[in-house]
Amino acid sequence: MAEIKRVTVIGAGTMGHSIAAISLRGGLGVNLIDTTESILRDAQDKIKKILSAQIRAEDTPGPGLEATVISGLHTFLSLADGVAGADFVIEAVPENLDLKKEIFQRLDVLCPPEVTLASNTSGLPITSIAADLNHPARVVGTHFYMPADIMPLVEVVRSEYSEQEAVDTTVDLLRLLKKKPVVVNKDIPGFIGNRLQHAIAREALFMLDRGVASARDIDDVVRYTLGLRFLHTGPLEQRDLNGLDIALNIAEYLYPDLEDSKEPPTILKEKVASGMLGLKSGQGLFDWSGTSQEEVMARKSEKLEKLLELMES
Repeated sequence: MAEIKRVTVIGAGTMGHSIAAISLRGGLGVNLIDTTESILRDAQDKIKKILSAQIRAEDTPGPGLEATVISGLHTFLSLADGVAGADFVIEAVPENLDLKKEIFQRLDVLCPPEVTLASNTSGLPITSIAADLNHPARVVGTHFYMPADIMPLVEVVRSEYSEQEAVDTTVDLLRLLKKKPVVVNKDIPGFIGNRLQHAIAREALFMLDRGVASARDIDDVVRYTLGLRFLHTGPLEQRDLNGLDIALNIAEYLYPDLEDSKEPPTILKEKVASGMLGLKSGQGLFDWSGTSQEEVMARKSEKLEKLLELMES
């Protein structure tokens, strides 16, 4: 891999500031780009909190380490200025395909051909983002999971144009940042993680809609059986452990009864139509009144960190 010393992150929001933080913690210089000074100031404050927490958790010795790490961060309002001198660029703007395509068309002109360009997306087609560029072979997808500074896995998505060098460079960079990269060889909607997540969510929503069980009980089945098992054994390895003959027998009678609707379930449409959007509105499939989104996500992040510590011990 070409030596990477400076990464540019485009977009200082939820994903962008977290990606910037882990890049700084990995010893890289970071150029962070967004549209206003207030967004960038807010991002800097959040990055400092992430780095401070990580440094305390690792009990890393050395006075002023946090200040030394944060000194590698530079912020920009100009795309041209922000990508100058970057060895790797990660775009992390909102999930809008036209916006991402516009940014990559500009990057294609601004960045030398040897600079790998990555789009952070949960499932937008990387092939479409790269299609009209002069150098589409250097474009890949990177799907960081939220919160990006905690969740270890990142999907590296190969478009129809991606060269192996771009994929390898991205994988090596992520390993440097102490992430666990997996390569998605087919640029399919939702990649791996979101397809699996939504397959489970679709079945859960339809069972709730049909009155099979309460929302809490359906979630508890996942949390206290599948969730625990999936920590150590993925769905494919579990088929081997059970025996593929048993898996086939179950599939033959169960698959015909599983939900395969191409339309969202009625309960989901009705909740959205009535403004019951979940945590952000106070009501959804559960009652979130009296809680703030920040508090809930902070508790979730704390539990994830403790769980990862146990897994690595």
